[in-house]
Amino acid sequence: MKLLLIHNNYGVYSGEEVVFDKQVALFREMGHEVVVYRKTTEGLRDTLWGDFKGLLCGFYAPDAVRDIKRMMKENKPSAVVIHNLYPYISPAILKHIKKSGVPIIMTVHNFRLMCPTGLFMRNNMPCELCLKAGNEWNCIRHNCEHSVIKSIGYAGRNWYARVTKAYKDNVDIYACITRFQIQKLTEAGFDSSKLKYIPNFLDHSPLSTLHSPLSTDYVAVSGRLSREKGIDLILQVAARMPDVQFRFAGTLRPEEKIIVPIPENCVLLGHLSKEKLSEFYQNSRFLLVGSRCYEGFPMTILEEATFSKPAIAPGHAGFLEIIDNNVTGLHFIPSDMNDMEQKIRQLWNNPEKCGEMGNNAFEKLKNNYLSDIVKNEWEKIFECV
Repeated sequence: MKLLLIHNNYGVYSGEEVVFDKQVALFREMGHEVVVYRKTTEGLRDTLWGDFKGLLCGFYAPDAVRDIKRMMKENKPSAVVIHNLYPYISPAILKHIKKSGVPIIMTVHNFRLMCPTGLFMRNNMPCELCLKAGNEWNCIRHNCEHSVIKSIGYAGRNWYARVTKAYKDNVDIYACITRFQIQKLTEAGFDSSKLKYIPNFLDHSPLSTLHSPLSTDYVAVSGRLSREKGIDLILQVAARMPDVQFRFAGTLRPEEKIIVPIPENCVLLGHLSKEKLSEFYQNSRFLLVGSRCYEGFPMTILEEATFSKPAIAPGHAGFLEIIDNNVTGLHFIPSDMNDMEQKIRQLWNNPEKCGEMGNNAFEKLKNNYLSDIVKNEWEKIFECV
């Protein structure tokens, strides 16, 4: 098959970009011809004009529509796989693809089809008001983007996509990375027969030794170090635990440094290369995820499991299925620092149990989240469409 993959990059290389790149490589490995259409937000929203253009293009992006029409004509793909369309591609491309008779598959990374911010979060807590109301206006009412202009823009483009049925009328299959996403999309009125489960994956077979927790000396925190990821909660908990070392792989946003001081037992390593990141995981005792928001499917959990390491994460949303509580890791009460601290100490002070959970996490990775398994699921979808 010839496949056209479409994605709008974010301002900073993120988990979605990682998954998109892995998907391109996976499809080519499966023998499909892949054509990529990609735009980026990086550097384009640093000005007032860039923000204004992003707002308008969220409704209709004429450049992207023109490009997609041309690529459809020139490449004649058998199917189109879309990822993020905001802000410079827009859902307006979907009807033009559909008119050509080519099926559309959407990889669903987050909750943007139901929530303008994509996070299901408000005032640092999970929020499903827009889902329950069946519209987007609570985003404006509560100023969920902490900018009236952005909140109006995000709500407006979701409203436009909803009332025009841009996704519901044109997307043939939604490839959801968690079953929790399927549950929420069903609640939002999406056709359940179009919702398929295909999780994130690693594109290689891990070669891991058994977890040796006594040879490790820190708790690993990896990914975007931001408020929605609970970085402030983790730093406050770390300050209570001076006897435990914490290492952070990722860039801490400047505003977080001001709000929460960095304790002496915390080391910020910044962005790490692929090799350095592997070393970071290998030398850690376990992974800590502090997310206030529901999240999609953090690749960090799989990357840590490669080295037979368990994870501690909030007990909500997709984490409930990615991490088996007391088997491959632990769940803490979301946003509860006392419970987070208790779970960290539980795993830190019990190396034998930590090692057992890490080995279980490795087995779950091998049995559920490797590319060979995911390939079969994608082939079923391609046959279906």
